[in-house]
Amino acid sequence: MLPFFAVICGAALLVWSADRFVTGAAAMAHHGGVPPLLIGMVVVGFGTSAPEMLVSAISAWQGNPGIALGNAYGSNIANIALILGVTAAIRPITVRSQVLRTELPILTAVTALAAWQLWDGEVTRAEAMVLLITFAGLMAWSVRQGLTHETDALGSETAQELESHPLPLRRAVLWLVVGLALLLASSRMLVWGAVEIARGFGISDLVIGLTLVAVGTSLPELASSIIAACKGEHDIALGNVLGSNLFNTLAVVGIAATIHPMAVGPEVLRRDVVVMAALTLALFIIGYNFRAPGRIHRIEGALLVACYVFYTALLAKSIGNN
Repeated sequence: MLPFFAVICGAALLVWSADRFVTGAAAMAHHGGVPPLLIGMVVVGFGTSAPEMLVSAISAWQGNPGIALGNAYGSNIANIALILGVTAAIRPITVRSQVLRTELPILTAVTALAAWQLWDGEVTRAEAMVLLITFAGLMAWSVRQGLTHETDALGSETAQELESHPLPLRRAVLWLVVGLALLLASSRMLVWGAVEIARGFGISDLVIGLTLVAVGTSLPELASSIIAACKGEHDIALGNVLGSNLFNTLAVVGIAATIHPMAVGPEVLRRDVVVMAALTLALFIIGYNFRAPGRIHRIEGALLVACYVFYTALLAKSIGNN
């Protein structure tokens, strides 16, 4: 029972500490005069992906690369199918931000790069460096967009959110430090519990990473996206998912594979990458809309959730077959 307790408590603490970390980092950046769009694109994106980064890095360091890879790709699948699906089912999401519309094809291209790297059945350190260099280029582009697009919808929503919940600098620093410390502790707790469960039930590290760990580390995005959508901050809701998936595909996998190169089983290409790529392409088609602002309706949200249920059933079937 102790590993299950560690996973549940670790995930709960991960959600709380990630929220405190993002709040503190965003408030500090705001006090430092960082443009709201840049905060929304980079600071919040980094903060909401911090759980995946830490969990995957710790997993790779401890010799469990399956959890690291499963966490990254499972989180991407959960972000689109589960988080955006549930959020849109509660309240339809309208894509007004031009920056986010630009990020949609970028995410599609990055997903194609990830699939191409996995084609030979491994992610080497050299390929990890390609991911990290691509990530650095994307961050440079994000900084440029944040400094030049002052009237973007995502920036306006981020500015409104920061102004409605002002945080003194001293408290922002406190939340940043406390959030980061608890992120580290809860990540280690979650990884330990997940590894022990996998060993106890004879389940592969990959499947545990794709399910328990991926959902656990995606909970911060779920909470923030639902809250943002209910407030009418549609671009923040979508921005959370796009930013997280870009960070996961490039930085999370890149850091983990740099620490420990990953052998990739054929089921990853046949099942997980296909699902991730299909969902990413569907999000691009739904959200981009060449003639008008994209919109994810309730029916489309329900279909995304159904896709996640189907994918989870596939994973459950693979466990049964083993």
